[in-house]
Amino acid sequence: MLPTHHNTATIDGQEVFYREAGPNDAPVILLLHGFPTSSHMFRHLIPALADRYHVIATDHIGYGQSSMPRADEFDYTFDNLARITAALLDHLDIKRFAVYVHDYGAPIGWRLALNPSYEVTAIVSQSGNAYMEGFAEPFWDDLFAYASAPGPDTEPGARAKFSAETTRWQYQNGATDRSLVSPDNWLHDQALLDRPGNDEVQLALFRNYPTNIDGYPQLQDYFRTSQVPTLAVWGGRDEIFGPDGARAFARDLPDAEVHLLPAGHFALETHLDAISGYIHGFLGRVLA
Repeated sequence: MLPTHHNTATIDGQEVFYREAGPNDAPVILLLHGFPTSSHMFRHLIPALADRYHVIATDHIGYGQSSMPRADEFDYTFDNLARITAALLDHLDIKRFAVYVHDYGAPIGWRLALNPSYEVTAIVSQSGNAYMEGFAEPFWDDLFAYASAPGPDTEPGARAKFSAETTRWQYQNGATDRSLVSPDNWLHDQALLDRPGNDEVQLALFRNYPTNIDGYPQLQDYFRTSQVPTLAVWGGRDEIFGPDGARAFARDLPDAEVHLLPAGHFALETHLDAISGYIHGFLGRVLA
């Protein structure tokens, strides 16, 4: 197994943590994590890909080991998270890469794909949504209610999304064998969510989430015009971003590969071998 390096770069005054593995001259794949986790979710996938690829997995600002400035010190928007990620890529002199997106990592990855400074060679989406069909009810009801009308009536429903109960549920939902999902995951994530001030970070991003949906028409036009090679490998039992979100890629990308696994939102926890196998086969074909 190739070693994984744990690095930190100072970007615009913020410390950005990232994991890195694989040959420096190999094609780059950028792994972008979702809510409420960090690059920790890729701890097993990184060595599985590093034999053929140069793998970079970042922690977004406010997550994992990266800086967590207060919400009144940093503008927590998806534009800003993507800007920091782009600056890290510039720091690492990376302009051409494949991208793996999960959950919150998707709107960050989509912004990078639309940025003419970079060439995205391929997309791997694992519950990385790009279509309205992907939003599963009832999970999103409270979040959309809060985003459209933030206030004392809607905030409790939003705050419930970063409770310990919900964090555990996010890992276990859809898993056919819950004993395969390590409790270390939700305990690790919850400890970081419970840091003083992190609740305001999460609420700010919830309020900003509709900007991602506003960008879907431009994103889908990019899919149609670029025909970027795309693999959607998705938990078919995901109760956050449902399987219709995976199927929808074929509307604009008729050559997209879509695989639905008997898994939930954090499908890597139960189906690492299947996902890494699909990625190796896919990237081996399209990057050749």
